[in-house]
Amino acid sequence: MEGVLKTMGDLGFWALAHEHPEKLALVDVDGTEYSASRLLGRSNQVVHGLRGLNLQPGDVVATLLPNGVEAFELYLAALQAGWYLVPINHHLIAPEVGYILKDSEAKVFIAHERFADVALDAADEAELPSSRCFAVGEISGFGSYAMMRDNQPTNDPADRTIGDVMNYTSGTTGNPKGVFRPLSGATPEQGALGLSGILFLFGISPEQDHVHIVGSPLYHTAVMRYSGASINLLHTVVLMDKWHPEEMLQLIEKHKVTNSHMVPTQFHRLLALPEETRAKYDMSSLQHMIHAAAPCPIDVKHKMIEWWGNAIDEYYAASEGGGTLVSAEEWLQKPGTVGKAWPISEIAIFDDAGNRVEEPNVIGTVYMSMQTGDFSYHKDKEKTDSNRIGKFFTVGDVGLIDEDGYLFLRDRKIDMIISGGANIYPAEIENVLLGFPKVGDVAVFGIPHEDWGEEIKAVVEPAEGVEPSPELADEILEYCSTRLARFKTPKSIDFTDAMPRDPNGKLYKRKLRDPYWEGREKI
Repeated sequence: MEGVLKTMGDLGFWALAHEHPEKLALVDVDGTEYSASRLLGRSNQVVHGLRGLNLQPGDVVATLLPNGVEAFELYLAALQAGWYLVPINHHLIAPEVGYILKDSEAKVFIAHERFADVALDAADEAELPSSRCFAVGEISGFGSYAMMRDNQPTNDPADRTIGDVMNYTSGTTGNPKGVFRPLSGATPEQGALGLSGILFLFGISPEQDHVHIVGSPLYHTAVMRYSGASINLLHTVVLMDKWHPEEMLQLIEKHKVTNSHMVPTQFHRLLALPEETRAKYDMSSLQHMIHAAAPCPIDVKHKMIEWWGNAIDEYYAASEGGGTLVSAEEWLQKPGTVGKAWPISEIAIFDDAGNRVEEPNVIGTVYMSMQTGDFSYHKDKEKTDSNRIGKFFTVGDVGLIDEDGYLFLRDRKIDMIISGGANIYPAEIENVLLGFPKVGDVAVFGIPHEDWGEEIKAVVEPAEGVEPSPELADEILEYCSTRLARFKTPKSIDFTDAMPRDPNGKLYKRKLRDPYWEGREKI
């Protein structure tokens, strides 16, 4: 789209869709294609329909949806009507969904028929009237989302102001909290730059004609933010319903995909494909395959760079903000780093007494600050204040900054193992274990020990076709003994059929760890 921009104020899906109505904006999970004008018309219809329920700027629209065109219709509607969009994890159970509906004070709830039972119970839990509940498909007692939308005009709504997405953090303890940012009151023309600016950090410019593939659920903060940024630059977005490694390769080749947001688990599973399968597909279109959300084992990343070249970008951030970034070229010079601070952010290390650590290579808690976009936890001032030191906030990660300003993460503070007085970081051990060919996935954590406080336990999901056995456990421990110091080597190994991960790769380690601590307090 050379020359598509007249001024920086022209940025934003709504302006670009009028200028380039036939541009392919979205490919749905079933292959249906949506031009920019068609997607714009449908998002405008949603605004008109929901305004008929007297929704005002600042109100919340909550969704329980799989990946699909409806998620983007609602995203683009909320962002031009001044509403908060709250995408809810569709793997939650009804009381958890109900809690988010109540806590966010959702005025409207839109759910897919795939999640009908949960949606019905959650709406009852939140005491939402049926007149404010809509179904994509059919849910007994819910109104029809399609009818609500399709009975409306497609023209641009009046009095447009920028809205936002309010994601709920999964948290490690207690209920999830909404990450709330005040609305600017700007119009889409004035404020659209902020909706797409995240891609500029990676050198993805609005003048380029990119294709972004979405392989993870859109309820995740980064997945929605990055694909939403692509839509706001009028890059084509290709949706997957559920992520499968070979299907992703097929779609990359078919649509000449240039960028995506991925997680290390997906890299690991792509590399597990047979070499002849990987070699079948043309990956030459790839430019910025951005990854984050979990530490990436060094060996895995080396192999991905060997395969996809310098298209592998990495960043570190959170729903609350960020962050750092690192290109493949930089990472090869500093293996394991998550990069340097963004131009609009600052990274610092603080010790347990709350003092900033100025010396390089000293491990402490990682704190971040941003020049723009301050946040609070919705209706939880105590939690908001508890993770702050001055202008900095933390999400509980532990790491160090080297002499060149590069951040290296060690682990989540809550996951750190203290054994015999030594601090042990499970991520380091997990990275080693993932290098063993018979290990498909792994989680490492501390379990009670009378003398040491904690000892190291590894739970392993064997690679495909590998059977768990005491002999396999011995092989894995022998492998570790040549690559880890003795005090870091797991003392025992258990096996599981499948790790408790969500589709975006987040590991729910507590589900594995808690049974070992039942009746005892975690040190």
